[in-house]
Amino acid sequence: MVSNEKIEPIHPGEILLEEFLKPMGISQYRLAKDINVPARRVNEIVHGKRAVSVDTALRLSRYFSLSERFWLNLQTHYDIEVQKDRLDKRIEEEVKVLAIDKQSA
Repeated sequence: MVSNEKIEPIHPGEILLEEFLKPMGISQYRLAKDINVPARRVNEIVHGKRAVSVDTALRLSRYFSLSERFWLNLQTHYDIEVQKDRLDKRIEEEVKVLAIDKQSA
């Protein structure tokens, strides 16, 4: 049986919490102090109420010894999926597909 239910995109904050903070025993407060950002910023990211900015991504990447692009790629992927869900039909109706004449190419 095939399900048509779409899986909701995962916010980078959920990944931060479930894959990093919880397993490593790091509190949101400690992370905020260690990366020198307001605790509210970390809390909002973890709860999906704030995007991971370039500044935060660079700090998280250094802290966890990851690529600078890791957190930004997670955020970009999340943003694309959310916007696709929101705009797919509208874009399909409003945007033409470029027709390329293969003979002249």
